[in-house]
Amino acid sequence: MVQLLYGLNYTFAKNVMNENFIKPFGFVLLRVAGATVLFWLIGAFYKSEPIEKKDYLTIFFAAVFGVCVNMLLFLKGLEFTTPIHASVIMTIIPIIILILSTFFLDEKLTKLKLFGVFLGFCGGLLLTALGTSDRAGDNVTLGNLLIFINAISYSIYVIIVKRLTSKYHPFTFIKWLFLFGLILVIPFGYSESMEVQWDTFSPYIWFSVGFVIIGATFGTYFLNPLALKSLKASTVGVFIYLQPVIAGLFALIMGVDSIDAVKIAAMCLIFSGVYLVTKKPKVST
Repeated sequence: MVQLLYGLNYTFAKNVMNENFIKPFGFVLLRVAGATVLFWLIGAFYKSEPIEKKDYLTIFFAAVFGVCVNMLLFLKGLEFTTPIHASVIMTIIPIIILILSTFFLDEKLTKLKLFGVFLGFCGGLLLTALGTSDRAGDNVTLGNLLIFINAISYSIYVIIVKRLTSKYHPFTFIKWLFLFGLILVIPFGYSESMEVQWDTFSPYIWFSVGFVIIGATFGTYFLNPLALKSLKASTVGVFIYLQPVIAGLFALIMGVDSIDAVKIAAMCLIFSGVYLVTKKPKVST
């Protein structure tokens, strides 16, 4: 469900920004504010456990990487690149999680996994350097770079939030996560959000904005910690392979993107790299 919502989000968010209904940072503020309201409203009916004072700092850092940096760079990057480019680059997240795990979770980096990391980064570099867009005004290289940095930020968030889900129910801390995130994004998105001309919105744009706020923000940030509560972070990361499939098919159906040789080659490199990184070693008998 998380990957389905994320996969559809690329096209809906891209359309809203392409038509200049809402600029990226203003869109981030709207989606964070909307999700914050929803989480606190539902949180009023949920009896949460008390949060230890030291964990508020952990929640704050999760908000920095998982809400502020992640969302700002994602929508700004998506403004310049295409849905397929962005979704393919996001599949490098399991590789980044592995690299971070070697430093913070004492996971061993084998030669096979190291080769997978190399392949994945080659795919990301190929897409960033040679990727193109059919839409005038796109800056694919810059957009892909921002999406790549966003993927690093989101990977850090997954590792941080995994520690929180092992200790608390998601509803205990996620409302605080978004409140901190809202405070962080206000300086970036306030002026752009004030420029929005609401009376110019068509029904499709209203639906797209609603989907981004309710589905791709509230829904994903609620469901992802629930998944992390029951699964390993690396397992949750593997499901991200579905994003370029869903995002690509939907973007092609909606006519906002196209397939070319560079995208296919980058997909093959990144998917091969992720396969090697997540491949479990054979147990000798």
